[in-house]
Amino acid sequence: MLRSALLAAAKSPACRSLVENAPPVRPIVDRFVAGGGLDDAVRAAKELSTDRLVSLDHLGEDTTDREQAGATVSAYQALLRALGEHGLAERAEVSVKLSAVGQALPVDGEKIALDNVRQICATAAAVGTMVTVDMEDHTTTDSTLSIVRDLRVDFPSTGAVLQAYLRRTESDCAELVGPGSRIRLCKGAYDEPESVAFRDKTEVDASYVRCLRTLMAGQGYPMVATHDPRLIAIAEHLAGKAGREHADFEFQMLYGIRPEAQELLAARGHRMRVYVPYGAEWYPYFMRRLGERPANIAFFLRSLLTKG
Repeated sequence: MLRSALLAAAKSPACRSLVENAPPVRPIVDRFVAGGGLDDAVRAAKELSTDRLVSLDHLGEDTTDREQAGATVSAYQALLRALGEHGLAERAEVSVKLSAVGQALPVDGEKIALDNVRQICATAAAVGTMVTVDMEDHTTTDSTLSIVRDLRVDFPSTGAVLQAYLRRTESDCAELVGPGSRIRLCKGAYDEPESVAFRDKTEVDASYVRCLRTLMAGQGYPMVATHDPRLIAIAEHLAGKAGREHADFEFQMLYGIRPEAQELLAARGHRMRVYVPYGAEWYPYFMRRLGERPANIAFFLRSLLTKG
């Protein structure tokens, strides 16, 4: 119930205003978000890329203004050019939410999003890196996967994200394990109804393992997005069983969460990618991070109740 309340608060203008204007919140936001601008994103990428890989997310979602969607495209293009100029393109890619580039527009949203993300993919290819298309709530899954398929005609390395808590995901994994297919498997962070999603943690974990087994046995490139030590160990076992070397899959974790574990996996020779969000539109992302772990909520509440 607390998680559902936090995710509802993510859509509340009143809650947003309260949180964004509470000075004690800034330290915990900085834990999860690299900063507000392009320079912050490049700085974080430089620091992390010494031993890890990076996926940068220019924060923003549910855009209902076409000009704003275009501004998001420009922001990604500027980021990608900066990565190229700083020699970071081999170590850093970008992640894009389609609702930030027009998918949620009331007229021709899917077409506009496809055209916009195609521009981002073209800039990424020009500097020598890739794009992963993020997944949002279940109502956008079919549209998002359709756009990814269209993108892969010209940009075959385009990554897709699948969420293990959705009941359909095991089937989606089976359809997307072809040669070269890059799939990030995560648990899922939206408040979905039981009709389409597993709600119990045990069921979500079991679905994650089933999906992992399919991805590891396939011909694609699995991107294992989890902070759970048990699931990490299972992924290593399944990769070994499938004959995969360290270069044939990667782990992914969120910026600011379990950094020591990230460093350890990298030191053991694994490809370890950190998902790094940045930008002024941090509030919805921040609330989803709070909803994922009780420890995050406790840290947040302590921050609000103290002056420091």
